[in-house]
Amino acid sequence: MLEAIGTSATARISARRSPPPTWLVVALACAGQFLVVLDVSVVNVALPSMRADLGLSAQGLQWVVNAYAIAFAGFMLLGGRAGDLYGRKRMFLVGLGLFTLASLGGGLAQEGWQLLLARAVQGLGAAVLAPSTLTILTAAVPEGAARARAIATWTAVGAGGGAAGGLVGGVLVDGLSWRWVLLINVPVGAVVLAGAVLWLTESRAGERRRLDLPGALLVTAGLAALAYGISQTESAGWAATVTLVPLLAGLLLLGLFLLVEARTAAPLMPPGLLRLRSVASANVAMLVSGSSMFSMWFFMTLYAQNVLGYSPLEAGLALVPSSLAVVLGSKLAPRFMRRIGARHVAVLGTLVAAAGFGWQSTMTADGAYVTAIMIPGVLMMLGAGLAATPLASLAISGAAAGDAGLVSGLINTSRTMGGSLGLAVMSTIAAARTGGEEAGPAALTDGYALVFRTAAVVLVAGAVLMWAWLPAGKREEKGADTGAV
Repeated sequence: MLEAIGTSATARISARRSPPPTWLVVALACAGQFLVVLDVSVVNVALPSMRADLGLSAQGLQWVVNAYAIAFAGFMLLGGRAGDLYGRKRMFLVGLGLFTLASLGGGLAQEGWQLLLARAVQGLGAAVLAPSTLTILTAAVPEGAARARAIATWTAVGAGGGAAGGLVGGVLVDGLSWRWVLLINVPVGAVVLAGAVLWLTESRAGERRRLDLPGALLVTAGLAALAYGISQTESAGWAATVTLVPLLAGLLLLGLFLLVEARTAAPLMPPGLLRLRSVASANVAMLVSGSSMFSMWFFMTLYAQNVLGYSPLEAGLALVPSSLAVVLGSKLAPRFMRRIGARHVAVLGTLVAAAGFGWQSTMTADGAYVTAIMIPGVLMMLGAGLAATPLASLAISGAAAGDAGLVSGLINTSRTMGGSLGLAVMSTIAAARTGGEEAGPAALTDGYALVFRTAAVVLVAGAVLMWAWLPAGKREEKGADTGAV
């Protein structure tokens, strides 16, 4: 009897509780996305300090970045599907909690292996968290112009997190220590976690069923093997056994993943999903563009520090205009989408970015800030912001509601996987031209310029692919532009 009374009272309280404001839901979702993307890049300027303090080898130092990125990309499909089946709010809380605890562990690490383990767990938490951020947002905002603006905000915040990594890392390393590039996540994560508990509402799609853990392990192991093999090319070359064995193993594991997905009753990545033109084309486009655009921050920071002599903090400040440009591009994208359609905006953004990469490839060892960093950086990131929003929107709009979390995870996986593998390839291209980081400023500039030239060619090819393959999408009516996000 008492239980019935309590249940009835709880139901009445829940019924009286008004839904949270849309802007608050969007803010919480974007905060989670910001933390996830920030930690892809924030450790870059802290790597030398980490190596000196923990005695990491050069190979171990690479895996401070790779452990996070590979766990992030490999388990994101599992995270997206878990959100659909078990609840988006629940997975948001689980992922953010795991991410925050791993950040604390990494910041307190006393040995190199402890740091690498913490970074891998951080990536796992991010993989669970990231897909839920987009599905929570799209569930809270009705389809139309308002949702396009919300997705643009999410894209801008995510891109801004990656862009701010160098600046935030430089400030923390110079002012405190390398540990704070990880520890800073703890108070921020705790605040977002508390807000999510209080204000987010639960949603799910589909009946509960077993998750495809074998598929998640196979795709993660395959990506890890590929990344390891590519990382060996810089020192051993493409034909060496230490390169070919992990590359072939990675391809074999990914092939086995596709075979398992075609045969399992509840696949992590249903093969039929990739037969949808919007989903397949948008993800391939995100993979191709990510392979070039992700490398921009890495090589621009190296150019500023190794060639022009900037400090880590100065290098971060130098890229602030680029950070603002990616946010501007993301916010402008919905306006252009209403006028010319999503496909045209994606192509336009990719071509603008390609122009910036082409400009950057003309860099010199004594370049001036405005012409050698600021203007080309703004073009590259303005284009990146313009292209990402329509690609995410096209992919989500083409999938069923029950697959929204999975498609969100797939989009994030494509971007992260493309960025990780692309960065490994671009690093090899730069090293082959320069002869390594011991080279002088002129040789380093030649290597970096070749990277930007290669990326420009890849982006032009990507723009052609988008024009030919992406669906046209719908133009939003001006009258649908109601509300604000």
